[in-house]
Amino acid sequence: MNPDKEIKEVVKDKYAEIAIRSDIKSGCGCGCGCGPESDTEFTIMSDEYSSLDGYVPDADLKLGCGIPTEHAGIKQGDTVLDLGSGAGNDVFVARVLVGETGKVIGIDFTPEMIAKAERNKQKLGYKNVEFRPGEIENIPVEDNSIDVVISNCVLNLVPDKDKAFGEIFRVLKSGAHFCVSDIVLKGELPESIQKSAAMYAGCVAGALQMEDYLGVIKKSGFKNIEVKTEKKITVPDEVLLQFLSREELSTYRNSGVGIYSITVNAEK
Repeated sequence: MNPDKEIKEVVKDKYAEIAIRSDIKSGCGCGCGCGPESDTEFTIMSDEYSSLDGYVPDADLKLGCGIPTEHAGIKQGDTVLDLGSGAGNDVFVARVLVGETGKVIGIDFTPEMIAKAERNKQKLGYKNVEFRPGEIENIPVEDNSIDVVISNCVLNLVPDKDKAFGEIFRVLKSGAHFCVSDIVLKGELPESIQKSAAMYAGCVAGALQMEDYLGVIKKSGFKNIEVKTEKKITVPDEVLLQFLSREELSTYRNSGVGIYSITVNAEK
């Protein structure tokens, strides 16, 4: 198996596990990392959604690292595409913003997530929300058909980021834009974290250096690139000690290396 395909399979398996576990309602039943099999490494970066219009608790698996809809400039009647839509958290928030005359499409490559999102949609009875299986490097959407693309802590998991942003450029209408929240680095992470499959699926080890991430966006043809928010992520010691010795942890803490959540806008 080639490295890119292997990475995708690791990510798919881990997110399938999270979707299934959220339905089993083990531990506290909230998917928040307080049950016996903690998902802490996936939830430490998530932002609070519960006060947003359109929030659906069953769709919030605490897997994001920002709230892209806050900065996406979504308008009534827009067609919005959410990449890596999971159980539908951002899709349902975006649906309130587009109203009855708009449409929201969610794309995810994990069948278990698509199934969970569909169940949430059926409960809500929405007719202008659609979930499609597919990969971000080959988005199952027509050229020049989308007003706004959003994504939340997913693009850094894609092995070929040039192709991913190229696909975003392809599906957006002329003059349209994207708004994505993602994880980037400032400095080099320890090798043991880089190689950890679990941390990779938790949106850290697949991250690019911030300047490289913004460089991919520019190279893909986008203009007016703007970092709307930036915050440093402090990963708790108990999480890092799953991957580092105490000596390595001390070295890491004193290294100045940073993990950051950013929300970026750019126009086609």
